[in-house]
Amino acid sequence: MHKASKDSRERGLYENILNLMLTYPALRIAYIDEKEVPLPNGKMEKHYYSVLVKGDDEEIYRVKLPGKPTEVGEGKPNNQNHAIIFTRGEALQAIDMNQDNYLEESFKMRNLLEEFLIKHGKSKPTILGVREHIFTGSVSSLAWFMSNQETSFVTIGQRVLANPLKVRFHYGHPDVFDRIFHITRGGISKASKVINLSEDIFAGFNSTLRQGNVTHHEYIQLGKGRDVGMNQISNFEAKVANGNGEQTLCRDVHRLGHRFDFYRMLSMYFTTVGFYFNSMVAVLTVYVFLYGRLYLVLSGLEKSILQDPRIKNIKPFANALATQSVFQLGTLLILPMIMEVGLEKGFGKALAEFIIMQLQLAPMFFTFHLGTKTHYYGRTILHGGAKYRGTGRGFVVRHAKFAENYRMYSRSHFVKALELLILLVVYLAYGSSYRSSSLYVYVTISMWFLVFCWLFAPFIFNPSCFEWHKMVDDWTDWWKWMNNRGGIGLAPEQSWEAWWVSEHEHLKNGTVRSLLLELVLSLRLLIYQYGIVYHLHIVHENKSFMIYALSWLVIGIVLVSLKVVSLGREKFVTKFQLVFRILKGIVFLVLIGLMVVIFVGFDLAVSDVGASVLAFIPTGWFILLMAQVCGPLFRR
Repeated sequence: MHKASKDSRERGLYENILNLMLTYPALRIAYIDEKEVPLPNGKMEKHYYSVLVKGDDEEIYRVKLPGKPTEVGEGKPNNQNHAIIFTRGEALQAIDMNQDNYLEESFKMRNLLEEFLIKHGKSKPTILGVREHIFTGSVSSLAWFMSNQETSFVTIGQRVLANPLKVRFHYGHPDVFDRIFHITRGGISKASKVINLSEDIFAGFNSTLRQGNVTHHEYIQLGKGRDVGMNQISNFEAKVANGNGEQTLCRDVHRLGHRFDFYRMLSMYFTTVGFYFNSMVAVLTVYVFLYGRLYLVLSGLEKSILQDPRIKNIKPFANALATQSVFQLGTLLILPMIMEVGLEKGFGKALAEFIIMQLQLAPMFFTFHLGTKTHYYGRTILHGGAKYRGTGRGFVVRHAKFAENYRMYSRSHFVKALELLILLVVYLAYGSSYRSSSLYVYVTISMWFLVFCWLFAPFIFNPSCFEWHKMVDDWTDWWKWMNNRGGIGLAPEQSWEAWWVSEHEHLKNGTVRSLLLELVLSLRLLIYQYGIVYHLHIVHENKSFMIYALSWLVIGIVLVSLKVVSLGREKFVTKFQLVFRILKGIVFLVLIGLMVVIFVGFDLAVSDVGASVLAFIPTGWFILLMAQVCGPLFRR
């Protein structure tokens, strides 16, 4: 297809591969070919073949496949599965596109292969793990953070996983497989779509379940390129979190958990799905804590506790909170890197790098990605439907437009951060009269930091984000995207409506249980309205249920007004512009008149308007969530 293509890029790709084959006669290329074959009834049918070629595009083998490989699995594992039949020998190295190599390291390959003949523990190895050298750390501060994080995992991390914990699996290139062992036990890649999204680690699961032995060797290393831009990194983190969600639900992890001894089981849990589960629990704890505080402050319990004459001195409690809040600021996530750099380059250098990382806002970056892990892992556990996300691994640091950032982080970070922000503002507003400001700061400072990171990290780490002309371009682009009506065939990048539909596709796969749980979780948003309306100046401390019912009447009036304007726009805007403007004017005047009457006749205060906004925004969001969850049922 590349050879016949008129696209200069694809044609160039073919010519480059041909050059490689001519320059290196020992090189073989395996690819999937598709051909249209006529049937006896005159129709055409596509047939797929695994083909091995050499030299000047000379065909060596052609093997017919039962169907289209990409329909049953992802690209990379299928490439490995269809090409493995052309391999020879006893060892097989898994290589990815972002792998590099060094001449001096290749001389050590013979030593590495000899490891297959030596017993490591009770048996000979079936997968030889190799150390990696991340060479993209100098591109940007984000690339440096990821490079350090990855280096700590592929060196001291995997060293300890292999020995003494014995729970190292396969994490992608450049591991060397015992080919005979693996092709007789299902191959080196599980390629089912969705469940095997993180296809690499399943080779390790498979090997360990079949009494294989995975080792790690640090006298040889291979190069590796990691993602260098904020959005690339987020895509990668989302893919890995989705993959871990699927692993949590898969039978391989279930079987390993049942068959490992207790200590090995705990080691495996903490180094695979447990890390993501713990991240999710950490964020959920923030929610539970703040909603508990919201209940205390709106119900008046906190006031009665703090004003109790028996409680005289809570300074030691405040000091204890201050200490633990310092350790919550993403600092603990950097500790493994400090240990690794200390071992490799000395602890003076490690301390210097740690200080530079703080100045380059590393805690902010890692706190942001805590949200990425939590969102995608939790969503996969709840609804499934994980999908492959191509990060591109491009060697590029570019300005990402606001619309692109909005699409990527709206559901995973911005919405959650705004909910936490409203929680913190309500907690501040309704408790400031009796609570000391230092206690509030100690209790909530780490949560304010979390909100700030989730809202602003994509812009702070976006090159040229605060240049005026870029801001104007971003605004124009975002406004155009928001106003473009969705339609069949439109990509999410072209229209807000198409993006909204694609963003909630996972709900179509939801079971009754997962949709019910989604509804139960969204009920938390009704607490604001129920608590705040009884604190309004206009109600004069009346605790009747009718007050709450009247607040729903206000929401109903606002929604009806918006719907009248919306219907008016659809019916009259093209032909009867004057009628539409008169309709809008009437609605506006009626609402203004109602507000004046309420201000004058019912003693409404200006502060009540602000409080009502804080109460009604979460209720509006609850209505939207209800519509999202029930949408698939109505469509059916």
